[in-house]
Amino acid sequence: MSTDRQRIVITGIGLTAPNGNNLKEFRHSLLNGVSGIQNMDMRYIGTAPAGICDFDTLKYQNKRQLRTGTRAGSVSIYCANEAIKDSGIEITDENRAQIGVFVGTTEHGNVETENEVYNLSQFDYEVKYWSHHHNPRSVSNNPAGEVTINMGITGPHFCIGAACAAGNAGLIQGYQQLMLNEVDVAIAGGISESIRTFGIFASFKSQGALAEHEDPTKASRPFDKARNGIVISEGGALYTLERLDDAKARGAKIYGEIVGYAMNSDAGNPVLPNKERQAECLQKAFDRSGVSPEDIDIVNLHATGTPLGDIQECDAVRKVFADCKNKPYVNNTKGFIGHAMGAAGALELAGNIPSFEDGVIHPCMNVDEVDPECELPNMVLKDPVKVDGIDHILNMSFGMLGINSVLILKKFVD
Repeated sequence: MSTDRQRIVITGIGLTAPNGNNLKEFRHSLLNGVSGIQNMDMRYIGTAPAGICDFDTLKYQNKRQLRTGTRAGSVSIYCANEAIKDSGIEITDENRAQIGVFVGTTEHGNVETENEVYNLSQFDYEVKYWSHHHNPRSVSNNPAGEVTINMGITGPHFCIGAACAAGNAGLIQGYQQLMLNEVDVAIAGGISESIRTFGIFASFKSQGALAEHEDPTKASRPFDKARNGIVISEGGALYTLERLDDAKARGAKIYGEIVGYAMNSDAGNPVLPNKERQAECLQKAFDRSGVSPEDIDIVNLHATGTPLGDIQECDAVRKVFADCKNKPYVNNTKGFIGHAMGAAGALELAGNIPSFEDGVIHPCMNVDEVDPECELPNMVLKDPVKVDGIDHILNMSFGMLGINSVLILKKFVD
């Protein structure tokens, strides 16, 4: 980004992951090999490994709101409240219209529709038993809209449907809204309720892409020679974004600065990734940011644990970082938490942000034998790595229908 533009910084982080309900817990799990994956029973599917969140749903909602709302809404409400609380911003009549909510999602409404059809089947498909809450529960803007109702925010809200690139896409949208002066504060990131729908399990299973292992904590194993698919997870990570001048004026703590981003499309196969387009997305982020591949200290790969997907992504990284004398460290988060779909990019970014302060890079998990086609220099595989300093983090997220996203964060320096 050119230096005459406003600078956008992160001043709050709220998250729930299968292995932690705030940044401190999540980071501890990543540094200490704590998995958040367990077996769960899914209607029509049976037992499958999944990443299940266990946050306090009553912290920001009452029981009636839980009954009439959605799981996606609850994840969003929890993360948004935690992000605003962490930032130290108080929502008042003076600022509520200048706060926007931008939530990336993989899908929404499937859970509600599946549950309603199932419930209807128990009453011989008598339509009068269909819930009158279905429409507001299943509209695409629900997760963001539930946040605005819960928190009394009257600025703009919408959801960004970007498959598994949605977490980064939500952050990019928040960044852009701040740059356009549409809002003064953006609550942005991604969430997922995916484990609540049998359809996603059934679809991955029919593709032969649903991970299997007798030990659920070892089922998600990106880069490993024995990887056999995706572990589906839920979760969320929403950030408070502000313009630097506003953050400094109120003495806010600053986690990092967004200095680059890019999104593009494969325009090819709806499921199989395209390494050429991924490499182009990476290069576009570098061109826009003014940051070079040589500047990057950590690359967090999207790597889902599918045989071909991991290879394609590693090929893209090799191409873009080929001329770097000092190769970046490479890690991945899905071995710990599975694939949190719309939340993946935002959660995985959060797991690396503390590296700006402590210089520690969390490892991958479950990589017993690296697939030679996935091998990259400086892969952090078993134990955390301590380095002298971390200045730039690059986060990659890709999704179905060929949507690619890259986000570059910089350690804040005034």
